[in-house]
Amino acid sequence: MLLASVNLNKRLGATGARSNLAIWLREHGVKILLAQEPFKPADRTPPALAGFTLAGGDGHLAAWANENLAPPTVSSPAPWVQRVELDWLIVLQVHLDAYGSAARAAQLTELTEMVTAEKGRPLLACGDFNLAPRPADGLFGEETSDFTTQAERTALHQLTQVAGLVDTTAEEAPAFTFERVFNGRHSRFRCDLALLSEHLTATTTITVDDSVRIGPAAFTDHSALLIDLPLTLQAAEPDDVLFALSELTGDRPADAPARREYQPHKTAMSRQAPSPASRAVTKHLTGPLGIRTILDHGCGRGADVAHYRATGLEAEGFDPHDDFGWPRPERRGFDLVTSMFVLNVLPDPWQRIQALKDAASFARPGGHVVVVTRSPEEITEAAADGGWSIHHDGFWSSQSKGTFQRGISPGEIIALARQAGLQLAEGAPVLPLPGVCYAVLTKPTA
Repeated sequence: MLLASVNLNKRLGATGARSNLAIWLREHGVKILLAQEPFKPADRTPPALAGFTLAGGDGHLAAWANENLAPPTVSSPAPWVQRVELDWLIVLQVHLDAYGSAARAAQLTELTEMVTAEKGRPLLACGDFNLAPRPADGLFGEETSDFTTQAERTALHQLTQVAGLVDTTAEEAPAFTFERVFNGRHSRFRCDLALLSEHLTATTTITVDDSVRIGPAAFTDHSALLIDLPLTLQAAEPDDVLFALSELTGDRPADAPARREYQPHKTAMSRQAPSPASRAVTKHLTGPLGIRTILDHGCGRGADVAHYRATGLEAEGFDPHDDFGWPRPERRGFDLVTSMFVLNVLPDPWQRIQALKDAASFARPGGHVVVVTRSPEEITEAAADGGWSIHHDGFWSSQSKGTFQRGISPGEIIALARQAGLQLAEGAPVLPLPGVCYAVLTKPTA
């Protein structure tokens, strides 16, 4: 799903700029438009944008959704920030103060408080930050600009560290998104940013498009950020309009699949024997780590729990699907919690983080969590063989059943685990598990 973020320099009220914007959106297949300074005066009735529905906002910040999509929920925590809910992803669109460094530093501190309040949800913070994140990102002539202060950079660094965000366009050679001549000298800034949760960077493509400010079809003086997110948004409900723009242009979308209820429990296997992963845990892990108590989190029908008990471990199971008969245990403080092939059947990163947080809550401080997932290679091959349809960052393995699959690499497991308060267990024994992915994690003691 393609999202565009761009400062429109208050030009949306001009017919030519609005027409060029509409053409650009259609040619690139943009589904969500986030605009800073879209029009003036800020409190006017928003101009109509062909092919799009206004989701919310004003002349400071506004969001539009393609007419074929249900508009997202939009709110304004402050005049300079807009919160957009795109299914499992929270987007914070910002336009920081253009004139005062102290004001920008204060806004970044407030933004850090906002992202902390999201409690680990996957995040994208994008827009015009009106600062250069690094000295090389702001030039006045051929010299480093002094427009951005160290206080601003410190506040921005604090934001990215607290929320686990990556400055996705921070290449070694800056891609400047704003250029202007001041006092006869060329001023260049990389000030339009996309800060993204670390665990989403592998599945999200972000490009800087200068064509919106350069050339005969330009409609603003800032570059646009094109952000291709692993999201499948809900289609718009039929309404009483006679026809949509897509019907006039011939660019009619493919019929959106009916919305299904996710049923991850239907992926659980009926095992007559313990899984290879559970056998690897008891053979290679429990002894070296001194494991005596173990919880299988998302145990399905419980074959692995029986295996752990048979090897002399004090083991319990939990599965949220009531019919499996493994209710939530009252006990906490397990030496080891296992999560076997759970994350890869959950349809979005937020649910995966929540599942890991819940699993971690059962481990004692200093205890371990082992996560095993199907590999990206295995799922890609299965999707091709089975004709699975794309959904979010994975596939419907059976849309009629409501089952989802995604291959998750060890690096992604670790990135998700960090959001859940877990760390990679240094020096942990290697598990011989060919064809699948895993990580041995630990719960900090403080």
